[in-house]
Amino acid sequence: MEFFVQFLEDNPIILLFLVAGIGYPLGRIKIGGVRLGVAFVLFVGLAIGSLDPRIQIPEVVYTLGLILFVYTVGLSNGAVFVEALKRIGIKANLLALLGMVIIFSISSAAFFFLNIKQSFAAGLLAGATTNTPALAATIEALKNSVSPELFTQIELEPVIAYSLTYPFGVLGTILVISILQKFWKINVQEGKQKPVIQSLTVRATFLHPVTIASLMEKNKWDITFARHKRGDTPDTLVQGDTVLQGGDLINLVGTPDVLAEVVPHIGVISQERIEYDLNRFDRRRIIVSNPEIVGQRLSDLHLARNFETLVTRVRRGEIDFVPHGDTQLALGDLVIVQAPHDRMDQLVNYLGDSYRSVSEIDVLTFSLGVALGLLVGLIPIPLPGGIVIKLGVAGGPLFVALFLGAIRRTGSINWDLPYGANLTLRQIGLVIFLAGIGTKAGYTFMHSLTEGKGLDIFLVGIVLTLSVSLIIMFVGYRWLKFPFGFMAGLLSGLQTNAAILGFSQDQYGDEQPALGYTTVFPLAMVLKIVMAQLILYLK
Repeated sequence: MEFFVQFLEDNPIILLFLVAGIGYPLGRIKIGGVRLGVAFVLFVGLAIGSLDPRIQIPEVVYTLGLILFVYTVGLSNGAVFVEALKRIGIKANLLALLGMVIIFSISSAAFFFLNIKQSFAAGLLAGATTNTPALAATIEALKNSVSPELFTQIELEPVIAYSLTYPFGVLGTILVISILQKFWKINVQEGKQKPVIQSLTVRATFLHPVTIASLMEKNKWDITFARHKRGDTPDTLVQGDTVLQGGDLINLVGTPDVLAEVVPHIGVISQERIEYDLNRFDRRRIIVSNPEIVGQRLSDLHLARNFETLVTRVRRGEIDFVPHGDTQLALGDLVIVQAPHDRMDQLVNYLGDSYRSVSEIDVLTFSLGVALGLLVGLIPIPLPGGIVIKLGVAGGPLFVALFLGAIRRTGSINWDLPYGANLTLRQIGLVIFLAGIGTKAGYTFMHSLTEGKGLDIFLVGIVLTLSVSLIIMFVGYRWLKFPFGFMAGLLSGLQTNAAILGFSQDQYGDEQPALGYTTVFPLAMVLKIVMAQLILYLK
């Protein structure tokens, strides 16, 4: 055993890949119909790390993993985060605020009623809610508030409480999500279903002529009007000023439920499928790989004027959707276009259509974005009561990435990442982080628990994790009617934990959990850092 421990201590990179190599495939195994996914890497790290305190992955390694993960998550969800704030952001963050009140109340009760020292209670809050920056802030606050001699004696107290409560902070939250999924009979596959985009031709039955622009302005339909044909004249691509009158054929593109709603307002379905006529127009899938057009709205590209082209649908990752004038193209988008045969080659050159280009990363802009995020994380933020907080290596890059993901480009600088490259970096970063934090916490957790030290702290941590998880899931899903996948991500964000988000994405797809996570993460991060320090001042 000593040889094995010494070998892992001397070769931390081998340790990293050993933990990842064992944990990742085991996470794919279903237990009771549920699989832990990438989160299992954490528990393998805990198991191996519990063998000896020397078995650890260097902090700088898993910190890099955390930075890669939060930055790519923020970058890919910046635009939807801004949109979500307008629609559900207030309710979601009020729900997160309720969770923070519960967390602070239970942590304070541990001090007042169970005589758990403030330093342990602060570490308990950080561990049960899996927030390492809150732990770091607690240690820094202790260092600044007591004498050097006393600090040497109590420095490890928050760390011990954190290590005792952190593992169940992850596992307990995952258990609550899994149990409620079964109890509420959530169809996991429903959240993963991809929207189906269909095309059909309708014969208009209008009594009076009407323009396409006026129809869209009045009804706000989520469809694309593609082709238009009147009598025996050749069909044309639809523009905003296209006039539609009774007897005209119009080609519509959209999801089945939206088309079912729209068709009765226009006319009746026709058996003549004008979209299949390729005599005048060619139809092709093209990959957007030209960085100069990324982040620009379709209406600003003037494709109809410059190339006589119409974009009828967009595939981003695994999601198909109907584009509109304000749709911003992203690197790696697969667009379906219709254009005259003689203009298609020009259009292909303009959009790029290069697999290689969308597989590469612009190292300059990626590095600048990450560096800017780290700098923001270092900025001290003064709060009332003399408390100073920092967003740290998790909060700073996430905040900056959300902002850059929302604006997508600054002048000629494109901040976006290709979809595939983003997912790859995200997965690598998460695995590295989980392996590192698991090996670091493993020995302290097992040593303290097996020797009976801090059993009360461990039990309070269980109560805290389960209470906040159950209450927030119940209020959000049953009362506020948020989708279950969104709530799983929201709870991940409330716990500010990448492992829980990874589990949620494995279960319910990428979009909804990531949206819930990014919506509440900023508030939860700041409040935890503040609350952990406030507990030190309880009397």
